Amino acid sequence: MTTTTIPNAEHEVTTLKELRNSLGTKINEAAFAGARPLISRNGKTVAAIVSYDDLKLLEEYEELLDIEALRKARAEDDGYRISLEDYLEKNK
Repeated sequence: MTTTTIPNAEHEVTTLKELRNSLGTKINEAAFAGARPLISRNGKTVAAIVSYDDLKLLEEYEELLDIEALRKARAEDDGYRISLEDYLEKNK
C-alpha cells in the first residue's frame, strides 16, 4: 500500500485513488486503533474516516450544542411576534 503524505498538521492523508485499494485497512485503523484517517481529492483534504463510537460522541456533542442554543434563545426571547403577512408587507 502506498500512501501519499500531503501536509496536514500531524496527520497522514490518503488520496481517494489510493483509498480504493486500502479501504479495509483504513476502516480497521479507525475502528480498532482509534485513528482518524484523512482522505484527499485533488490535493485537498475532504473527508475523514471515524469509528462508530466517535460518530456517536460527535452526534451527542452536536445535540448538547443545540440544547444550549435553544436555552440561550429562550432566555433572550422577549415575546415579540409578528405575523407572516405583516413581515411580508414590511419587507417588500
